[in-house]
Amino acid sequence: MTFSGFKVVKEALTGYRGWGPLWRNPTPKPAYDVVIVGGGGHGLATAYYLAKRYNLRNVAVLEKGWIGSGNAGRNTTIIRSNYLLPGNQPFYELSMQLWENLEQDTNFNSMVSQRGIINLFHSDGQRDAYRRRGNAMMISGAGARLLGPGELREMVPFLNFDNARFPIKGGLMQERAGTARHDGVVWGYARGADKLGVDIIQNCEVTGFRIEDGKMLGVETSRGYIGAGKVGVSVAGSSGRVMAYADRRLPIESHVLQAFVSEGLKPVIPGVITFGAGHFYVSQSDKGGLVFGGDIDGYNSYAQRGNLPVVEDVLEGGMALMPMIGRARLLRAWGGLVDMSMDGSPIIDRTDIDGLYFNGAWNYGGFKATPAAGLTFAHLLATDTPHDTATAFRFDRFNRGYVIDEKGVGAQPNLH
Repeated sequence: MTFSGFKVVKEALTGYRGWGPLWRNPTPKPAYDVVIVGGGGHGLATAYYLAKRYNLRNVAVLEKGWIGSGNAGRNTTIIRSNYLLPGNQPFYELSMQLWENLEQDTNFNSMVSQRGIINLFHSDGQRDAYRRRGNAMMISGAGARLLGPGELREMVPFLNFDNARFPIKGGLMQERAGTARHDGVVWGYARGADKLGVDIIQNCEVTGFRIEDGKMLGVETSRGYIGAGKVGVSVAGSSGRVMAYADRRLPIESHVLQAFVSEGLKPVIPGVITFGAGHFYVSQSDKGGLVFGGDIDGYNSYAQRGNLPVVEDVLEGGMALMPMIGRARLLRAWGGLVDMSMDGSPIIDRTDIDGLYFNGAWNYGGFKATPAAGLTFAHLLATDTPHDTATAFRFDRFNRGYVIDEKGVGAQPNLH
Protein backbone atom coordinates (compact mmCIF):
# COMPACT_ATOMS: atom_id res chain seq x y z
CA MET A 1 0.00 0.00 0.00
CA THR A 2 1.45 3.34 -1.11
CA PHE A 3 0.24 6.62 0.33
CA SER A 4 -0.73 9.36 -2.10
CA GLY A 5 -3.27 12.12 -2.55
CA PHE A 6 -5.24 9.92 -4.95
CA LYS A 7 -5.36 7.14 -2.35
CA VAL A 8 -6.72 9.53 0.31
CA VAL A 9 -9.46 10.77 -2.05
CA LYS A 10 -10.38 7.23 -3.07
CA GLU A 11 -10.69 6.08 0.54
CA ALA A 12 -12.79 9.14 1.40
CA LEU A 13 -15.23 8.19 -1.36
CA THR A 14 -15.36 4.49 -0.45
CA GLY A 15 -15.81 4.67 3.32
CA TYR A 16 -12.14 4.19 4.24
CA ARG A 17 -12.47 0.43 3.84
CA GLY A 18 -9.24 0.00 1.87
CA TRP A 19 -6.73 0.90 4.57
CA GLY A 20 -4.81 -2.09 5.87
CA PRO A 21 -2.30 -2.58 8.72
CA LEU A 22 0.97 -0.70 8.24
CA TRP A 23 3.02 -3.82 8.95
CA ARG A 24 2.50 -7.56 9.39
CA ASN A 25 2.43 -9.45 12.68
CA PRO A 26 4.55 -12.48 11.68
CA THR A 27 5.44 -15.62 13.59
CA PRO A 28 9.20 -15.82 14.22
CA LYS A 29 11.17 -18.02 11.83
CA PRO A 30 13.62 -20.57 13.27
CA ALA A 31 16.59 -18.47 12.09
CA TYR A 32 17.53 -15.20 10.37
CA ASP A 33 20.63 -13.77 8.76
CA VAL A 34 20.44 -10.77 11.09
CA VAL A 35 18.48 -10.31 14.33
CA ILE A 36 18.16 -6.80 15.73
CA VAL A 37 17.33 -6.57 19.42
CA GLY A 38 15.21 -3.48 20.06
CA GLY A 39 12.21 -2.23 18.10
CA GLY A 40 12.71 1.48 18.61
CA GLY A 41 13.75 4.11 16.12
CA HIS A 42 17.35 2.91 15.83
CA GLY A 43 16.51 -0.78 15.54
CA LEU A 44 13.84 -0.23 12.91
CA ALA A 45 15.97 2.26 10.96
CA THR A 46 18.79 -0.30 10.95
CA ALA A 47 16.47 -2.98 9.58
CA TYR A 48 15.11 -0.59 6.95
CA TYR A 49 18.54 0.39 5.64
CA LEU A 50 19.79 -3.22 5.77
CA ALA A 51 16.95 -4.19 3.47
CA LYS A 52 16.92 -1.14 1.23
CA ARG A 53 20.60 -0.28 0.83
CA TYR A 54 22.32 -3.60 1.46
CA ASN A 55 19.65 -6.01 0.18
CA LEU A 56 19.68 -8.03 3.42
CA ARG A 57 16.03 -8.96 3.89
CA ASN A 58 16.12 -12.11 6.01
CA VAL A 59 16.10 -9.83 9.05
CA ALA A 60 14.06 -9.79 12.26
CA VAL A 61 13.50 -6.95 14.72
CA LEU A 62 12.66 -8.21 18.22
CA GLU A 63 10.81 -5.88 20.60
CA LYS A 64 9.86 -6.86 24.14
CA GLY A 65 6.77 -4.62 24.10
CA TRP A 66 5.28 -2.80 21.15
CA ILE A 67 7.46 -0.91 18.70
CA GLY A 68 8.31 2.61 19.79
CA SER A 69 7.28 1.94 23.40
CA GLY A 70 10.68 2.90 24.80
CA ASN A 71 12.68 6.07 24.26
CA ALA A 72 11.33 6.56 20.74
CA GLY A 73 7.97 7.52 22.23
CA ARG A 74 9.38 9.43 25.20
CA ASN A 75 11.63 12.15 23.78
CA THR A 76 11.23 15.82 22.95
CA THR A 77 11.30 15.33 19.15
CA ILE A 78 14.18 17.75 18.37
CA ILE A 79 16.35 17.18 15.29
CA ARG A 80 19.55 19.18 14.78
CA SER A 81 23.20 19.00 13.75
CA ASN A 82 24.75 21.86 15.73
CA TYR A 83 27.73 20.10 17.30
CA LEU A 84 31.35 21.20 17.62
CA LEU A 85 33.73 18.24 17.66
CA PRO A 86 34.85 16.47 14.46
CA GLY A 87 33.68 13.07 15.73
CA ASN A 88 30.12 14.30 16.25
CA GLN A 89 29.36 17.12 13.81
CA PRO A 90 29.76 15.23 10.48
CA PHE A 91 27.71 12.33 11.87
CA TYR A 92 24.79 14.49 12.97
CA GLU A 93 24.95 16.43 9.70
CA LEU A 94 24.57 13.12 7.85
CA SER A 95 21.55 12.46 10.05
CA MET A 96 20.15 15.91 9.25
CA GLN A 97 20.45 15.24 5.52
CA LEU A 98 18.62 11.94 5.94
CA TRP A 99 15.89 13.69 7.97
CA GLU A 100 15.35 16.14 5.12
CA ASN A 101 14.42 13.33 2.72
CA LEU A 102 12.94 10.87 5.22
CA GLU A 103 9.26 11.27 4.35
CA GLN A 104 9.89 10.85 0.62
CA ASP A 105 12.18 7.89 1.28
CA THR A 106 9.74 5.98 3.53
CA ASN A 107 6.53 7.30 1.89
CA PHE A 108 5.19 8.15 5.34
CA ASN A 109 4.25 11.40 7.06
CA SER A 110 6.75 11.67 9.92
CA MET A 111 5.93 15.38 10.28
CA VAL A 112 9.51 16.59 9.86
CA SER A 113 9.32 20.34 10.45
CA GLN A 114 12.48 22.39 9.86
CA ARG A 115 11.56 25.48 11.82
CA GLY A 116 15.05 26.07 13.18
CA ILE A 117 16.74 25.99 16.57
CA ILE A 118 18.13 28.91 18.54
CA ASN A 119 20.73 28.31 21.27
CA LEU A 120 20.74 31.42 23.45
CA PHE A 121 23.88 32.86 25.02
CA HIS A 122 24.08 35.15 28.04
CA SER A 123 27.73 36.21 28.32
CA ASP A 124 30.69 37.20 26.17
CA GLY A 125 32.34 33.85 26.88
CA GLN A 126 29.28 31.95 25.65
CA ARG A 127 29.20 34.10 22.51
CA ASP A 128 32.78 33.12 21.73
CA ALA A 129 32.03 29.44 22.33
CA TYR A 130 28.95 29.56 20.08
CA ARG A 131 30.85 31.41 17.38
CA ARG A 132 33.41 28.60 17.42
CA ARG A 133 30.66 25.99 17.25
CA GLY A 134 29.00 27.87 14.39
CA ASN A 135 32.28 27.83 12.46
CA ALA A 136 32.51 24.05 12.91
CA MET A 137 28.95 23.74 11.66
CA MET A 138 29.73 25.85 8.60
CA ILE A 139 32.76 23.69 7.81
CA SER A 140 30.60 20.55 7.81
CA GLY A 141 27.96 22.20 5.60
CA ALA A 142 25.31 22.39 8.32
CA GLY A 143 24.97 26.18 8.17
CA ALA A 144 24.72 28.56 11.12
CA ARG A 145 23.76 32.16 11.96
CA LEU A 146 24.93 34.19 14.92
CA LEU A 147 22.03 36.38 16.03
CA GLY A 148 22.25 39.64 17.96
CA PRO A 149 19.73 40.77 20.59
CA GLY A 150 17.94 42.99 18.07
CA GLU A 151 17.22 40.14 15.66
CA LEU A 152 16.17 37.93 18.54
CA ARG A 153 13.70 40.48 19.88
CA GLU A 154 11.97 40.50 16.50
CA MET A 155 11.86 36.71 16.25
CA VAL A 156 11.01 35.76 19.86
CA PRO A 157 9.81 38.90 21.69
CA PHE A 158 8.29 36.91 24.56
CA LEU A 159 11.66 35.93 26.06
CA ASN A 160 12.94 37.60 29.23
CA PHE A 161 15.74 39.58 27.57
CA ASP A 162 16.47 41.87 30.52
CA ASN A 163 16.76 39.19 33.20
CA ALA A 164 19.14 40.68 35.79
CA ARG A 165 21.02 37.39 36.26
CA PHE A 166 20.88 36.00 32.72
CA PRO A 167 20.46 38.80 30.16
CA ILE A 168 20.01 37.42 26.64
CA LYS A 169 22.87 38.72 24.47
CA GLY A 170 22.15 36.71 21.32
CA GLY A 171 21.90 33.22 19.96
CA LEU A 172 23.28 30.67 17.52
CA MET A 173 20.67 29.56 14.99
CA GLN A 174 20.56 26.52 12.75
CA GLU A 175 17.72 27.13 10.33
CA ARG A 176 17.61 23.54 9.03
CA ALA A 177 16.97 22.06 12.48
CA GLY A 178 13.49 21.50 13.86
CA THR A 179 11.25 18.71 15.11
CA ALA A 180 9.71 15.44 13.91
CA ARG A 181 6.85 13.35 15.26
CA HIS A 182 8.65 10.62 17.18
CA ASP A 183 6.09 7.84 16.83
CA GLY A 184 5.57 8.79 13.18
CA VAL A 185 9.28 8.19 12.59
CA VAL A 186 9.03 4.73 14.16
CA TRP A 187 5.91 3.83 12.17
CA GLY A 188 7.47 5.05 8.92
CA TYR A 189 10.59 2.93 9.36
CA ALA A 190 8.52 -0.08 10.51
CA ARG A 191 6.24 0.14 7.49
CA GLY A 192 9.16 0.61 5.12
CA ALA A 193 11.12 -2.31 6.58
CA ASP A 194 8.06 -4.57 6.54
CA LYS A 195 7.40 -3.82 2.87
CA LEU A 196 10.97 -4.93 2.13
CA GLY A 197 10.45 -8.28 3.87
CA VAL A 198 11.74 -7.61 7.39
CA ASP A 199 9.89 -9.44 10.20
CA ILE A 200 8.89 -7.10 13.04
CA ILE A 201 8.15 -9.29 16.05
CA GLN A 202 6.53 -7.55 19.00
CA ASN A 203 6.05 -8.91 22.53
CA CYS A 204 9.21 -10.95 22.10
CA GLU A 205 11.69 -10.24 24.87
CA VAL A 206 15.28 -11.42 24.52
CA THR A 207 16.22 -13.38 27.64
CA GLY A 208 19.69 -14.59 26.67
CA PHE A 209 22.27 -15.22 23.97
CA ARG A 210 23.48 -18.60 22.73
CA ILE A 211 27.25 -18.30 22.29
CA GLU A 212 29.69 -21.15 21.61
CA ASP A 213 33.47 -20.86 21.22
CA GLY A 214 33.23 -17.07 21.00
CA LYS A 215 30.65 -17.11 18.19
CA MET A 216 27.07 -15.86 18.35
CA LEU A 217 24.58 -18.56 17.36
CA GLY A 218 21.26 -16.92 18.22
CA VAL A 219 19.02 -15.45 20.90
CA GLU A 220 16.81 -16.96 23.56
CA THR A 221 13.47 -15.15 23.70
CA SER A 222 10.13 -15.30 25.47
CA ARG A 223 8.83 -16.89 22.24
CA GLY A 224 11.57 -19.49 21.95
CA TYR A 225 15.06 -19.75 20.49
CA ILE A 226 15.83 -17.86 17.26
CA GLY A 227 19.02 -18.58 15.36
CA ALA A 228 21.00 -15.68 13.93
CA GLY A 229 24.05 -15.18 11.75
CA LYS A 230 24.55 -11.77 13.33
CA VAL A 231 22.92 -10.02 16.29
CA GLY A 232 22.74 -6.24 16.61
CA VAL A 233 21.83 -4.82 20.02
CA SER A 234 20.09 -1.43 19.93
CA VAL A 235 18.14 -1.03 23.17
CA ALA A 236 19.08 2.42 24.56
CA GLY A 237 19.02 2.56 28.36
CA SER A 238 18.61 -1.21 28.66
CA SER A 239 21.98 -1.80 26.96
CA GLY A 240 23.74 -2.84 30.16
CA ARG A 241 21.12 -5.45 31.03
CA VAL A 242 21.00 -6.97 27.53
CA MET A 243 24.77 -7.08 27.05
CA ALA A 244 25.09 -8.76 30.45
CA TYR A 245 23.57 -11.84 28.79
CA ALA A 246 26.86 -12.02 26.89
CA ASP A 247 28.87 -11.39 30.10
CA ARG A 248 29.97 -7.98 28.84
CA ARG A 249 30.11 -4.76 30.84
CA LEU A 250 29.76 -1.41 29.10
CA PRO A 251 31.29 2.02 29.87
CA ILE A 252 27.85 3.52 30.45
CA GLU A 253 25.32 4.35 33.15
CA SER A 254 21.54 4.30 32.78
CA HIS A 255 19.64 7.43 33.82
CA VAL A 256 16.13 8.80 33.47
CA LEU A 257 15.54 11.76 31.16
CA GLN A 258 12.19 13.42 31.74
CA ALA A 259 10.08 15.26 29.17
CA PHE A 260 7.01 17.43 29.62
CA VAL A 261 4.02 18.60 27.58
CA SER A 262 1.71 21.50 28.34
CA GLU A 263 -1.92 21.87 27.38
CA GLY A 264 -2.60 22.74 23.74
CA LEU A 265 -1.99 26.40 22.88
CA LYS A 266 -2.25 28.58 19.80
CA PRO A 267 1.06 28.86 17.85
CA VAL A 268 3.56 30.74 20.00
CA ILE A 269 7.02 29.09 19.69
CA PRO A 270 8.43 29.55 16.17
CA GLY A 271 10.94 26.70 16.42
CA VAL A 272 13.17 25.20 19.09
CA ILE A 273 14.70 27.43 21.78
CA THR A 274 17.35 26.44 24.33
CA PHE A 275 18.25 28.36 27.49
CA GLY A 276 21.99 28.99 27.79
CA ALA A 277 22.03 29.78 31.52
CA GLY A 278 20.39 26.52 32.57
CA HIS A 279 19.35 23.28 30.95
CA PHE A 280 15.97 23.97 29.36
CA TYR A 281 14.75 23.46 25.81
CA VAL A 282 11.29 23.99 24.36
CA SER A 283 9.37 23.60 21.12
CA GLN A 284 5.70 23.40 20.17
CA SER A 285 4.07 20.28 18.78
CA ASP A 286 1.59 20.06 15.92
CA LYS A 287 -1.16 19.63 18.54
CA GLY A 288 -0.22 22.92 20.20
CA GLY A 289 1.40 21.57 23.35
CA LEU A 290 4.70 23.03 24.50
CA VAL A 291 7.20 20.16 24.60
CA PHE A 292 10.13 20.82 26.91
CA GLY A 293 12.80 19.19 29.04
CA GLY A 294 16.08 19.67 30.83
CA ASP A 295 18.59 17.67 32.85
CA ILE A 296 18.59 13.96 33.51
CA ASP A 297 17.84 12.62 36.98
CA GLY A 298 21.36 12.28 38.34
CA TYR A 299 20.98 8.86 39.97
CA ASN A 300 21.23 5.49 38.22
CA SER A 301 17.84 3.97 37.46
CA TYR A 302 15.95 1.66 35.11
CA ALA A 303 12.60 3.23 36.03
CA GLN A 304 10.84 5.08 33.20
CA ARG A 305 9.77 7.86 35.53
CA GLY A 306 11.64 10.66 37.24
CA ASN A 307 11.58 12.58 40.50
CA LEU A 308 10.08 15.94 41.44
CA PRO A 309 13.31 17.91 42.07
CA VAL A 310 14.19 17.67 38.36
CA VAL A 311 10.61 18.66 37.44
CA GLU A 312 11.01 21.76 39.61
CA ASP A 313 14.42 22.57 38.14
CA VAL A 314 13.16 22.31 34.55
CA LEU A 315 10.12 24.48 35.26
CA GLU A 316 12.28 27.08 37.00
CA GLY A 317 14.45 27.26 33.88
CA GLY A 318 11.34 27.74 31.75
CA MET A 319 10.09 30.55 33.99
CA ALA A 320 13.48 32.30 33.92
CA LEU A 321 13.61 32.15 30.11
CA MET A 322 9.99 32.92 29.23
CA PRO A 323 7.80 33.92 32.21
CA MET A 324 4.62 33.57 30.14
CA ILE A 325 5.01 29.78 30.33
CA GLY A 326 3.74 30.04 33.90
CA ARG A 327 0.22 30.62 32.56
CA ALA A 328 0.17 27.25 30.76
CA ARG A 329 -0.87 24.10 32.57
CA LEU A 330 1.39 21.07 32.60
CA LEU A 331 -0.55 18.26 30.94
CA ARG A 332 1.74 15.26 31.32
CA ALA A 333 5.31 14.12 31.91
CA TRP A 334 7.22 10.93 31.22
CA GLY A 335 10.72 9.52 31.47
CA GLY A 336 12.94 7.57 29.11
CA LEU A 337 16.01 5.48 29.88
CA VAL A 338 19.16 7.00 28.44
CA ASP A 339 22.53 5.28 28.46
CA MET A 340 25.09 7.92 29.40
CA SER A 341 28.63 7.17 28.28
CA MET A 342 31.92 8.27 29.83
CA ASP A 343 32.49 10.99 27.25
CA GLY A 344 28.91 11.83 26.33
CA SER A 345 29.16 10.33 22.83
CA PRO A 346 27.75 7.12 21.31
CA ILE A 347 29.20 3.69 20.55
CA ILE A 348 28.63 1.85 17.24
CA ASP A 349 30.98 -1.08 17.03
CA ARG A 350 31.59 -4.83 16.87
CA THR A 351 32.25 -6.68 20.09
CA ASP A 352 34.91 -9.31 20.73
CA ILE A 353 32.22 -11.98 20.24
CA ASP A 354 31.99 -12.99 16.58
CA GLY A 355 28.55 -11.97 15.30
CA LEU A 356 27.58 -9.61 18.16
CA TYR A 357 27.33 -5.88 17.39
CA PHE A 358 26.38 -2.91 19.55
CA ASN A 359 24.70 0.45 18.97
CA GLY A 360 24.09 2.56 22.05
CA ALA A 361 25.35 5.09 24.60
CA TRP A 362 23.43 7.88 22.90
CA ASN A 363 23.11 10.12 25.94
CA TYR A 364 20.81 13.01 24.92
CA GLY A 365 21.35 12.52 21.19
CA GLY A 366 19.41 9.37 20.33
CA PHE A 367 16.34 10.69 18.55
CA LYS A 368 18.08 13.25 16.35
CA ALA A 369 20.58 10.55 15.34
CA THR A 370 17.93 8.00 14.32
CA PRO A 371 18.46 7.97 10.53
CA ALA A 372 22.27 8.11 10.66
CA ALA A 373 22.47 5.60 13.52
CA GLY A 374 20.34 3.19 11.51
CA LEU A 375 22.35 3.70 8.33
CA THR A 376 25.78 3.39 9.96
CA PHE A 377 24.76 0.39 12.11
CA ALA A 378 23.32 -1.29 9.01
CA HIS A 379 26.61 -0.62 7.21
CA LEU A 380 28.55 -2.21 10.06
CA LEU A 381 26.28 -5.27 10.15
CA ALA A 382 26.37 -5.71 6.39
CA THR A 383 30.08 -5.10 5.74
CA ASP A 384 31.83 -5.68 9.10
CA THR A 385 33.52 -2.31 8.65
CA PRO A 386 32.51 0.99 10.29
CA HIS A 387 30.81 3.64 8.19
CA ASP A 388 33.08 6.58 7.30
CA THR A 389 31.17 8.98 9.55
CA ALA A 390 31.06 6.58 12.52
CA THR A 391 34.71 5.55 12.76
CA ALA A 392 35.16 7.65 15.91
CA PHE A 393 32.44 5.78 17.82
CA ARG A 394 34.42 2.62 18.60
CA PHE A 395 34.69 0.91 22.00
CA ASP A 396 38.47 1.23 22.10
CA ARG A 397 38.49 5.02 21.96
CA PHE A 398 38.46 5.09 25.76
CA ASN A 399 41.62 2.94 25.90
CA ARG A 400 43.31 4.91 23.12
CA GLY A 401 42.45 8.31 24.60
CA TYR A 402 40.37 9.45 21.61
CA VAL A 403 37.36 10.51 23.64
CA ILE A 404 34.68 12.78 22.11
CA ASP A 405 33.78 14.95 25.08
CA GLU A 406 31.46 17.56 23.55
CA LYS A 407 30.71 19.15 26.92
CA GLY A 408 34.23 18.93 28.34
CA VAL A 409 33.28 17.60 31.77
CA GLY A 410 35.40 14.43 31.91
CA ALA A 411 34.56 10.80 32.60
CA GLN A 412 31.45 11.30 34.70
CA PRO A 413 28.39 10.07 32.77
CA ASN A 414 25.71 11.98 34.66
CA LEU A 415 27.38 15.33 33.85
CA HIS A 416 27.11 14.92 30.07
